[in-house]
Amino acid sequence: MLLSTLYVRVPTIPELKSWSKMTRPSGSIPYDKIKLLIFDLDGTLIDSRQDLVNSVNAMLQHLGRPALPSEVIASYVGDGAPMLVRRALGDPDDGAYFHSALRNFLDYYREHKLDHTYVYSGIREALSAIGGNGRRMAVLTNKPVNPSRQIIEALGLNEYFVQIYGGNSFATKKPDPQGARMLLQETVTRPEEAVIIGDSDVDVLTGRNAGLWTCGVTYGFAPHSLESAPPDVLVHSPAELAELFGS
Repeated sequence: MLLSTLYVRVPTIPELKSWSKMTRPSGSIPYDKIKLLIFDLDGTLIDSRQDLVNSVNAMLQHLGRPALPSEVIASYVGDGAPMLVRRALGDPDDGAYFHSALRNFLDYYREHKLDHTYVYSGIREALSAIGGNGRRMAVLTNKPVNPSRQIIEALGLNEYFVQIYGGNSFATKKPDPQGARMLLQETVTRPEEAVIIGDSDVDVLTGRNAGLWTCGVTYGFAPHSLESAPPDVLVHSPAELAELFGS
């Protein structure tokens, strides 16, 4: 059963950097034992870069501020809409200003979230191969849950996932393990039987905090961040995901 939206306190950038890390599992991933795969959304399943860039710059224009380069905005993605806006604004102290900007960003993105967003080439085939092997899949993203579900449905990916949770599905976001632990509970899966797949250190740290195996993808938004939090396995294309988990 899907959780209702909860209020989420927006962390400051220093708070985000200070979250603790747990020891990741040792050894190689036992691929034949994996029962649950938890996917990140942006930069892992879909390329939403242009719509996010356009929405951030529309917000900045509304505030009378200069636009930011697309590569800069893309580097801000991964910790949810509030953190994306906070970074784009330079971590402002004025709470009312920040929340007004966040509302503006969300309103614009709500209307334009599918203008340019698309599923990465090879993802459908990879999901079909993984699902055909009897494994269950879910999405755990820091993007707000409603647009996440709407995008997944509009792009025809709904059928692959037993659950979709967003950044406001719980009182905390990734890398806090709450969402991952809920998915383990709902699917009756032990941590060592699950892997989290994503393009950034946030996903790896979430996996470590929940005791999961971790898989990083280099074709997404923030592969550079994986250097500071190396995953248990690194793949360079959706086809490699199919090879690892679909056989």
